Amino acid sequence: MSQAATGGLRRLLVAVDGSENALRAVRHVLAEKDVYRDPVQLVLVNVQASVVSGAVKMFFSQEQLDGYYREEGDTAMAAARDLVSAAGLSAEHHILVGDPAENIARLARDTRCHQIVMGTRGMGAISGMFVGSVAAKVIHRSEVPVLLVP
Repeated sequence: MSQAATGGLRRLLVAVDGSENALRAVRHVLAEKDVYRDPVQLVLVNVQASVVSGAVKMFFSQEQLDGYYREEGDTAMAAARDLVSAAGLSAEHHILVGDPAENIARLARDTRCHQIVMGTRGMGAISGMFVGSVAAKVIHRSEVPVLLVP
């Protein structure tokens, strides 16, 4: 994808889940931003595991579930947003629900990112999110390079 296609910006998607490993990936991007010829724009994404099942839908409305996902995603992205803001960079923020690898690869494509950056381990209820199997799935599904930060 040409830089002209994205307005002369180097768009990097960074997957975050609130863990120190995800923040290490954000810090890496911020530390390396000057190696790119073009200005860097970050696309931060948090993928929430779906809690929807037939039983859950009987007790909670879609609006309540969406609020839950938004709140959890905002919490997971707070520290990453603070780091990006302190570095003076612009960032888009996306909270998605479902399969992490599928959502990360699709968002990178849909937002015309040049690279995906992610930590190698996650945390909490989605502890498997950035473990090797998800990283491997992202690599196989991605149309752009994937950088794993240990």
